[in-house]
Amino acid sequence: MKLATLRNHRRDGQLVVVSRDLQRMRALPECPTLQEALDQWDRMRPALQRVADELEARQGPFEAFHPEACAAPLPRAYQWLDASAYLNHVELVRRARGADTPDELRRDPLMYQGGSDDFLGAHDPIEAADEAFGIDLEAEVVVITGDVPLGCSAEAALGAVRLVGLANDVTLRHLVPPEIAKGFGFLQSKPATALSPVLATPDELGPHWRGGKLHLPLVSTLNGGRLGAPNAGVDMDFDFGRLIAHAARTRRLVAGTIVGSGTVSNRDPAAGVSCLAERRVREQLGGASTLTPFLRHGDRVRIEVRDPDGHSVFGAIAQTVRIGGVPA
Repeated sequence: MKLATLRNHRRDGQLVVVSRDLQRMRALPECPTLQEALDQWDRMRPALQRVADELEARQGPFEAFHPEACAAPLPRAYQWLDASAYLNHVELVRRARGADTPDELRRDPLMYQGGSDDFLGAHDPIEAADEAFGIDLEAEVVVITGDVPLGCSAEAALGAVRLVGLANDVTLRHLVPPEIAKGFGFLQSKPATALSPVLATPDELGPHWRGGKLHLPLVSTLNGGRLGAPNAGVDMDFDFGRLIAHAARTRRLVAGTIVGSGTVSNRDPAAGVSCLAERRVREQLGGASTLTPFLRHGDRVRIEVRDPDGHSVFGAIAQTVRIGGVPA
């Protein structure tokens, strides 16, 4: 099944079940928010699945689904943990700032705890105070977990994955080096993250979800031009089971924890990129004298996954950059 959250007068919005083709939806009154569904997953899933089945059969009442009316599926979450599961991206970006890749990063996932109080809807603008901050998109795959016990194994951790979706984890590149130099992690360089309008259960993804990875291309475009379409299941050095187990090594995780893959990246240059920093590094290594600029006011970013038949799986993240509160 597929789930989304509509905006309403409440901070956590209204949970709706969405048809496979993203055309129809229906709310379940006894489960008003996604967090409530996650908190009571075993009890609520049969009812949610029944609605999903009826939507597919066009049985019972339904409304048209409009992704632009969606908030983030979890407008605020108990926890947001973002990793760097694609070491090719790690190596390239670290090389750009003159840093080596320590051997321990090849054995143990790199992960940080981000701000989870304000997730953006898929059509909300990317807001920044200044273009000089070096605004960049980062196209990622994310999962939402149920409760995960302390010390959970990677295999058991995969069983805690409730939903799969996409994120644009915006980074202010020029603010990263001074924050890293302080040795205490990201804060100002990581503004609000946008989530795809729809999340899907792993079984909804069929053969495209296996081994704790999403095996489909993640397409990113800028102002209509393609940046890249790396396959999210290729060159992912740490699958989601390992990422979740890493996070739960010394503490339990609560239902509604969001775990990100980090920027999706393939070693094959023909796959393109999922962020501008990686494109700039590739240009620099290729001897280019002029590098692709970071995002500017009015730029349009789109992130989407389509199945082999061309159908959008999670709906698109489609955002416009807005600088200094100026209408885009």
